[in-house]
Amino acid sequence: MRYAMIMAGGSGTRLWPMSRQAVPKQLLRFIGGKSLLSVAAERIRTLVPEANRYVCAGEKYRALIREDIPWIDDAHVLGEPMGRDTVNAVAFAAAVVGKDDPDAVFAVLTSDHLITPQAEFERAMDLGFRLVEADPTRLVTFAITPTFAATGFGYVERGDAIAGFPGAFGAKRFVEKPDRARAEEYLQSGGFGWNSGMFVFSARTVLDALQRFKPETAAGMREIRAAWGTAAARATVERIYPELPKISVDYALMEPASKDPALSVCVVPMSVEWRDVGSWPSYGETLAADASGNRTNAQALHVGSTGVLALSDDPAHVITTIGLTDVIVVRTKDATLVVRADLAEKVKDIAGLVPEALR
Repeated sequence: MRYAMIMAGGSGTRLWPMSRQAVPKQLLRFIGGKSLLSVAAERIRTLVPEANRYVCAGEKYRALIREDIPWIDDAHVLGEPMGRDTVNAVAFAAAVVGKDDPDAVFAVLTSDHLITPQAEFERAMDLGFRLVEADPTRLVTFAITPTFAATGFGYVERGDAIAGFPGAFGAKRFVEKPDRARAEEYLQSGGFGWNSGMFVFSARTVLDALQRFKPETAAGMREIRAAWGTAAARATVERIYPELPKISVDYALMEPASKDPALSVCVVPMSVEWRDVGSWPSYGETLAADASGNRTNAQALHVGSTGVLALSDDPAHVITTIGLTDVIVVRTKDATLVVRADLAEKVKDIAGLVPEALR
């Protein structure tokens, strides 16, 4: 049967001061009144039955997640006592969905992105499911068709086409964040895509592979699976999770799998607009611009300003600027950020310096 798990564990420090430890970016309702998590949950509504959809996130956000996604219950929130990177979130989902369904096939999805059009997302995901359902030794990743020579994304190179599955290929190699020259080369070649961080796996295959590649993780997940659904489940997760090796799914699973003759790493290109809403400039792209390139989610007045992003958590608050160019202003009830747009990556540094109550 088909399942899906949305990873929602990011801290979102580059979106301070709106994104905080109490309410991180994936739970901020700043995408047309919806959160990134709820948008991601809606995206899979036609692909996976409601009863088979899970969210993996910090345990402390359980109540907020249930408020944000009304259909989800406690059993479908995989609460992490602390973040241990993506491979443990994937293994946690594999352990849970595979306990009662040995043939479970599950999608791993992100809560950081806006993806359109929906029809292309659904087409590619369905193909990924069918690939694994036909051969559980396949591990499927999705490659976003690149639109520019990005140096901040990982890349996947397509190999040979997979017979019987038009639009699917073997994965030839993975490349982490290339320099500008190589990124330009990859874009021109047409054979590379951006590594989306989305996957489809057999639950059994994931745990079997981790037994070989990361046995400590596999052993911990066997204990969690045995306790899941019992009164000991929460205590077991809290005891085991902090001791798991902290490593990404790319390094712990996908890279060693690409060299393992018992496994087949596949790639499905996905031709979508894929926006990573991880910084204020990327969020600004979701808002309409005026004739001077200024954008806002509330009320703003500008005199001689261009390229200003003015944001507030209070729709009645008015932000005004005079003669500014390419500046970001973010106002909340207890903190205000003003930063040049080209230095927006440094917002995470400020988020780590402010008093604990503002983090």
